Amino acid sequence: MSLMRKKNVHGMLETSKKSGLRKELGAFDLTMLGIGAIIGTGIFVLTGTGALVAGPGLMLSFVIGAFACGFAALCYAEFASMLPVSGSVYTYAYATLGELIAWIIGWDLMLEYLLASSAVSVGWSGYFQNLLAGFGVTLPDALTAAYGARPGMHTLFNLPAFMIALAITALLAFGIRESKRFNNIVVAVKIAVVLLFIALGVWHIKPANWHPLLPYGMGGVFHGAAIVFFSFLGFDAVTCAAEEVKNPGRDIPRGVIGSLAICSVLYVVVSAIMTGIVPFAQYAGVDHPVSKALEVAGLDWVAGIVNLGAILGMTTVILVMTYGQTRITFAMSRDGLLPKVFSEVHPKYQTPYRATWIIGIVIALIGGLVPLGTLAELVNIGTLAAFSLIAIAVIVLRKQQPDLPRKFLCPGVPWIPALAILFCVFLMAQLGSLTWTCFLIWLCIGLLVYFGYARSRALLANAGARA
Repeated sequence: MSLMRKKNVHGMLETSKKSGLRKELGAFDLTMLGIGAIIGTGIFVLTGTGALVAGPGLMLSFVIGAFACGFAALCYAEFASMLPVSGSVYTYAYATLGELIAWIIGWDLMLEYLLASSAVSVGWSGYFQNLLAGFGVTLPDALTAAYGARPGMHTLFNLPAFMIALAITALLAFGIRESKRFNNIVVAVKIAVVLLFIALGVWHIKPANWHPLLPYGMGGVFHGAAIVFFSFLGFDAVTCAAEEVKNPGRDIPRGVIGSLAICSVLYVVVSAIMTGIVPFAQYAGVDHPVSKALEVAGLDWVAGIVNLGAILGMTTVILVMTYGQTRITFAMSRDGLLPKVFSEVHPKYQTPYRATWIIGIVIALIGGLVPLGTLAELVNIGTLAAFSLIAIAVIVLRKQQPDLPRKFLCPGVPWIPALAILFCVFLMAQLGSLTWTCFLIWLCIGLLVYFGYARSRALLANAGARA
């Protein structure tokens, strides 16, 4: 029964009030935080990869991904308005599904956020090096990418990816207020860059490039959806900020749903323009597809601006994903499932200072040593599993505790959560066997850590009963 012990909702709310974290964020900040996390590698890098498997049908791939995330977002919004506590779906699972499931999802979220931050740092590095090349500056081959990432080149370590991850870590360590201001400014710039691409690129579309619309059939569209699903990651990171929000019951649902809706529309429009300007097959081997489309259209000066916008855009993704990781480990540590160092708050900066640096260094090393393609699929499967569990948790809590105050209600329960589960499981099935193998190995390691360390040290274990 100890595996099924659950945290008391009212006790969690009382604990969150004593966290020591600064209440700094409003609805606008949360929406910008979500957009900051979502618009980045997905739109500037993975659109090219998705086009290769879906063709012009990439537009439909984004629609499918948006629906899967939309159903999950409604579930997130209900929980976040009811439980404004750090830890996102890990915290929600602890209150509804029990400690073991909460541990598994927390461990799963570590995979998502750690690898997402690292993956985006690799994408950031590609655009940064492309920008440097425009000024005639090149790095030694050995420092441009992870070992074996570029066929025919002797690469060892991705130095730009490593350095940007450390820079973001330093910013987060010194305070949420500074991080918020930086994110809001940069998000405004990258939205402007995306709108500039749309405004100029739409005049260079050749409708013939959209035929055939589905060169690989619906199978290609579904495969593309599984790949570009990475593009939507980030709206869930908004819920990690719950304990630093001024009015969480009202503002978190607005931030979650608003950021996802804005980004979904931009993704569909950008993918339509990209595949309309350049035949999809020409995106093979291109790690800067948006600026590639502008170059083909003869808009080289805009391509340079897009490169800069991509660099700024991916910077905020790294910031928000790293932020989300630190708050999840903060919550797990506070519950006794991880060492106390991860929940220690700096008296001056009011951030989990040491945990931020530990996590940031790990993210930087992974970004320096692991290729982008490997990271992206692992992030996707971890996120899809997390979305499935949050949908299950909404159904369970509605049945177990229907009278709990909820400032936002997910519509159509249990049908909307059930659709979220179906979409997520279907997209998981589109991923490769190697990705599944790595994911299962990660979960097995997590279970070993739980039974060998976390289970006996959990606060609920010491309390001897439901807390």
